[in-house]
Amino acid sequence: MHVHILGIAGTFMGGVAALAKAAGHRVTGSDLNVYPPMSTQLEALGIGLTEGWDPAQLNPTPDIVIVGNVISRGNPVLEEVLDQGLAYTSGPAWLADYVLKDRWVLAVAGTHGKTTTSSLLAYLLDQAGLNPGFLIGGIAADFGVSARLGGAPFFVVEADEYDTAFFDKRAKFVHYHPRTAVLNNLEFDHADIYPDIASIRRQFHHLIRTIPGSGEIIVNGADPELARTLQEGCWTPVVRFGRDGRQPFSARAVREDWSAFEIFQGETVVGHVKWNLLGAHNAENALAAILAARHAGVGVDFAAEVLSRFRGVRRRLEVRGEVRGIIVYDDFAHHPTAVATTLAGLRARVGTQRILAVLEPRSNTMKLGVHNETLGGSLAAADRVYLYQPPSLGWDVSAICTSIGDRAMVATSLEELIGLLVQEARATDHVLIMSNGGFGGLHERLLGALAGGHYVDA
Repeated sequence: MHVHILGIAGTFMGGVAALAKAAGHRVTGSDLNVYPPMSTQLEALGIGLTEGWDPAQLNPTPDIVIVGNVISRGNPVLEEVLDQGLAYTSGPAWLADYVLKDRWVLAVAGTHGKTTTSSLLAYLLDQAGLNPGFLIGGIAADFGVSARLGGAPFFVVEADEYDTAFFDKRAKFVHYHPRTAVLNNLEFDHADIYPDIASIRRQFHHLIRTIPGSGEIIVNGADPELARTLQEGCWTPVVRFGRDGRQPFSARAVREDWSAFEIFQGETVVGHVKWNLLGAHNAENALAAILAARHAGVGVDFAAEVLSRFRGVRRRLEVRGEVRGIIVYDDFAHHPTAVATTLAGLRARVGTQRILAVLEPRSNTMKLGVHNETLGGSLAAADRVYLYQPPSLGWDVSAICTSIGDRAMVATSLEELIGLLVQEARATDHVLIMSNGGFGGLHERLLGALAGGHYVDA
């Protein structure tokens, strides 16, 4: 079958492309602004990629067109699909029909931590010899890909609450019908499609309605919105976790930066974790993954031990390089809570060494200015803050500087931003670059400028 994918370079749709290719289908696709790591993955798979929306890409006619949720009416290729009456579907629906059917689906949902938790869960199942399939919105270093078919029965999927397609405005995750579900947290996000948190909570309730009574729901017991969601109706056994000591399963720090922690079941220690990740949020992600793997038959003590070998996920506090003692990180943080937790984790690791935080307000919610009142506070742990003002942004990021003070400054071009960072950075500094996009290749450009430009010793 010839499958053509519109919006193929997104992390989800790129994963769908990889699964379709592995299943033996001929796969082509198109997109705009293709950048690593997905562009690299598609190239390695030998998947034909068209840049742009020329309707000629539909010749020869594919057997089915999978339409990504970034594709809207008015897109020239989509209009041609409709005019010709070609068969089309959404990515989540194709996944459900061609991959997830008859599989034991382990779905990871939540506002934050989905990619890391999904990667951890797939890794734990893999280390236990269960050969899981997976589709994750990022690339774990231990796998090198965002998706694989694996073997029956287990399949891990990052369960996104964003809408499905131009013709299906339900959340993606209602298509997956998991037997094991992780609910990490629930906050307001995706302001471009959801008017308030109650509407997002309703989508999570719809997900819960699809989970069988013989399944299991692993829930962050300290999250008030998830508690409200469960109160709307739940027909599946619930296992609660947290780090507040009041949940049936809890994580408690051994080291301040959470690079070592213990897992408690009640008051009994059932696992010890020493690993390369840091931050309390990642300890919660790990605990959720361990409990989901436990439902699939993996022992807690075994899972805790093998996490010491987990190498992390690309674009999650990923070190992109070090020049003369200056370390440059890449992080996907695109919500005030994610920004704050990432900074807190890095601060616990580096102590009094300086953190230079760089933020591109690129997510649809940030572009709408929804988080303006809380974004400044989320950057409090940084010693210097650099806010990027792209030409297309509809509001002035300098308003955020008011809550930060003279530690913050605004750059209106990447060249200006690089210049400011090169002028300021010195040995032992940590430059944390946060964006859910490619940021114009800022990481490599900055590393190059630091190597060849002006430099201040500590």
